Amino acid sequence: MPDFLTIFDEYFQADMPQPLEVVFAMLLSFALNLFIAAVYQSTYKGTRYSQDFVQTLIMIGTITTILIMVVRGNAGIAFGMFAAFSMIRFRRNLGQSRDLGFVFFAIAIGMVVGARLYLESIIVTPLVAALVYWIARKDVFAPQRASHILMLRMTSDMSFEERLNPIWDEFAEKAQLLSVRSAQAGMLTELRYGLQLKSDTKLSAFIERLQNATGNNRIVLTPTGGELDV
Repeated sequence: MPDFLTIFDEYFQADMPQPLEVVFAMLLSFALNLFIAAVYQSTYKGTRYSQDFVQTLIMIGTITTILIMVVRGNAGIAFGMFAAFSMIRFRRNLGQSRDLGFVFFAIAIGMVVGARLYLESIIVTPLVAALVYWIARKDVFAPQRASHILMLRMTSDMSFEERLNPIWDEFAEKAQLLSVRSAQAGMLTELRYGLQLKSDTKLSAFIERLQNATGNNRIVLTPTGGELDV
């Protein structure tokens, strides 16, 4: 009489997946995609986080596993599923490009589990997740560009270079003048700068210095390094 492990191995190596194996694959895929969703949540840096999207990631990965197991060895079902997927449109505008990467991550793991490569899926998921977490936390490939766009107004009789250059020296790594134009029938000068502020800059102190330099005229400081809701 064969031992239990032999029976288990033969059961999972059958040409067509048996009901018990389908349940096992679904649960494994669900658990791995929960992990992927947790990584997405912990590394998200935008302002439009969506619980609905995260739950959809889990559903996509798990359902992909079911589909791969169902179409295994059946060309007719595979063709039908391809036709069905060709008519589906993703109904949510992705807030960030990385959202699409997580969609493919979930689908890929669902496919690996559905192909009955269980050990491979258990190895690959935490490995890819660890790499994604690392590049997110280390802020790899952060843009070397202006971190803020500054728009300010000064009276036309003010020398903006003399007033603003000391402020750039104190608070900014780089300051680039983007445009100069007159406002209010020539009574004011409107300036636009691209700024890369120093990491230890306190915005309250920075704004206060600018207000003193401009005579409390209008100042608009807009971040450019993160996601903006428009």
